[in-house]
Amino acid sequence: MPKTDPQRIFDQMQSPRIVALWRALQPLKSVVSFMNTGAHPDDETSQMLAALGFRDGLSLSCACANRGEGGQNDLGTEATGDLGVVRTAEMERAADVLNLRLYWLSESPDDSVFDFGFSKSGEETLQKWGPERTLKRFVEILRTERPDIICPTFLDIPGQHGHHRAMTQMAFQAAKAAGDSEYTEIALAPWEVKKIYLPAWSGAGDAYDDDLPPPPVSLVIDADGEDPVTGWSWAQIGQQSRVFHRTQGMGSWVPFGASNKWPLHLSQSRLDGPDETLSSGLPANLGALAEFANADVIAGDLQLAHKACLAALESFPHFNAVLKAATDALRPIRLAYQACPEESQSEVLHRLLLKEEQLSHVIRIATGADVLATLGQDALRPGDAVPVDLQIKPAAIRDVVVKAEPVLEEGWKLEDEVMSVSHRAPVSDPYPARYIPGHAAAPSVRFLLTYDGVTSVSSMAFETPPLVLPARSATMVPDCAVINRAAPGRHVALQLGDIFPQHAKAELVLPDQSGAWQASPSETGFTLTVPDDVEPGLYKIPLLLGGRNAMMVRRFSYPHIAQRMRATPALLTLRVVDVTLPDVSIAYVGGGNDRVAHWLRALGLNVTELADDQLTEADLSEFDTLVVGIFALRTRPALRAAMALVHSWIERGGHLLTLYHRPWDAWDADEVPPRHLEIGKPSLRWRVTDENAAVTHLIKDHKLLNSPNRINAGDWANWHKERGLYFAKAWASDYKPLLSMADPSEDPHEGALLSARIGYGRHTHTSLILHHQMEKLTPGAFRLMANLVADA
Repeated sequence: MPKTDPQRIFDQMQSPRIVALWRALQPLKSVVSFMNTGAHPDDETSQMLAALGFRDGLSLSCACANRGEGGQNDLGTEATGDLGVVRTAEMERAADVLNLRLYWLSESPDDSVFDFGFSKSGEETLQKWGPERTLKRFVEILRTERPDIICPTFLDIPGQHGHHRAMTQMAFQAAKAAGDSEYTEIALAPWEVKKIYLPAWSGAGDAYDDDLPPPPVSLVIDADGEDPVTGWSWAQIGQQSRVFHRTQGMGSWVPFGASNKWPLHLSQSRLDGPDETLSSGLPANLGALAEFANADVIAGDLQLAHKACLAALESFPHFNAVLKAATDALRPIRLAYQACPEESQSEVLHRLLLKEEQLSHVIRIATGADVLATLGQDALRPGDAVPVDLQIKPAAIRDVVVKAEPVLEEGWKLEDEVMSVSHRAPVSDPYPARYIPGHAAAPSVRFLLTYDGVTSVSSMAFETPPLVLPARSATMVPDCAVINRAAPGRHVALQLGDIFPQHAKAELVLPDQSGAWQASPSETGFTLTVPDDVEPGLYKIPLLLGGRNAMMVRRFSYPHIAQRMRATPALLTLRVVDVTLPDVSIAYVGGGNDRVAHWLRALGLNVTELADDQLTEADLSEFDTLVVGIFALRTRPALRAAMALVHSWIERGGHLLTLYHRPWDAWDADEVPPRHLEIGKPSLRWRVTDENAAVTHLIKDHKLLNSPNRINAGDWANWHKERGLYFAKAWASDYKPLLSMADPSEDPHEGALLSARIGYGRHTHTSLILHHQMEKLTPGAFRLMANLVADA
């Protein structure tokens, strides 16, 4: 579906042709490739990469382990696999800014290389990821991309995230295996990484606390200075990339003139001579490539290509001259590719292919030609046929022949300007294994430009890349639910939407076909009724369409990313629990990052969500308990401003429950809580990552652990991801720690759950990730939450 006019105007403003040409020219300087490695989206060293790419002309790539499914979400409520889809799209947009070729070790939401949550050990991480699986995929990436240099972002030292440590360990193992002809798990030609650098800076900060100092400095990447065309510093361009990591709250303004230096430690090298720069010992440009690769037979062509590349750079900003020089470079590169001797091909061919791509990009921008490709709708189902429109902007330079042709994948067909999709078309992949800027996934447009007898080819994406939905699908709301046997009500209202095929009969496969379970059709779907004597447990209830299993589609649309979707089996996951409820009226103030109010209502509690203008003394007096959701003090400034009023409400008998916050979430240790309560950082030191860690009740008869539900060992079983994070570090004597827990071989923490009697009321603060546990239908989380919202 075409974008709106304002969207197109905004997009056009972001990419002036003169800036695009300047950036496209810079890679012509070099044939050296640099791979940054990390564990999660946003681990890339964006500010350093901006200088290496746009100043020095290095070809940049990134190998990222997982999609960040276990991270926090500053943008919405997506979690685990859904969050991974959004963070994948964010990483792609961040890569676009830096012209960063992106590879993922994780290839699907079910991949073992998954962000299972925080880890403190590389060995623990690899045990969960699978060391052989991790190594195999990493080697595949290295043999595909063929980087000269690898540089992990983090050190493998205690105090670092275990995922980071695992990827740094694997960088060395994978580099060794990638060059080993006897490693045959991947059927690609071996590739020898020339250098491995490590960061010579500390990774300590709000999250991590490196126990050991960084290694000695071998060289420093001086990334001070600025882009001569835009006037933006390299650090600022790096932040223009990082700002797309919106779910992580990334993007920081860098003042002009701020220092941007990156010390590196050369940990391993297969090259001779001193290491004075990143490119020391490597072919600096096309002209030096023949000698480096022992390919004298193509030295003349490579020298011609190098001189033409320099001419293209020197011709800026004259589009005609740039076009001629880039075309002159492309001819000898193709000749060199064909004539390259076999013994030199390993070092030469991939560099020439990349240089051809770069020159084709320069040529397209220099000509001024463009194409706008749109479809009649942005999501298609098997059997759909929609009009396709290719609007070609002619070249601004004479004698350029322009041609555009659609590139289709299996199951797609184009006839008479109508695009159709068959049942053979694969469903859109929410976790593409790689992303290469300028290489649009099909369906796309092949853009051919012929000038002076040379034809260059570029890949152009549709204005809105279309999604392919499953052959049988529906949306189900909700897709997970809880029924509390201790509360009235045995019904779940299921709303079905977007049913395809439209006239397919919808059915639920009930756990018991005797009639005790019932699914009554309603105007919007079904009303599911469970028997009064239903046993506690987890029930999965699939949806059938036309007698066959259906899929459920979640679509993700945020302004800063391209649209995405994720298809999963359509089923209702139902947890039946026994939770005794307190007789309280509850006010809830959320920050948009959890669904705690929803789950409390689902248990049978009386919950009212307060707007900013309801944070008054009169409104609060209507409630026994006020629950503050995660991050809400940061995202709801009115709440932060009302805390003195809340304190008075507590003194008069109210019960405040604050869910986990980070120190920078507007949490002032002396003003937000009614008594001093300091949240610990770096977070690695103040969290328990083992979801099965033993939990000790420090005050066994405390009301919050006994009423109305007696919390026992069973309530701490089968937790997901971790126990909690950002535990309290220090607190006033009014607060009593109720729990103790620890990760293996660590001293116990007592700041996971604190409660204080304040006047006639109470303040309880917990850093347990109860909001997440309820989303995962963990029974003990519901029982504990019912206790925590009980009145003072």
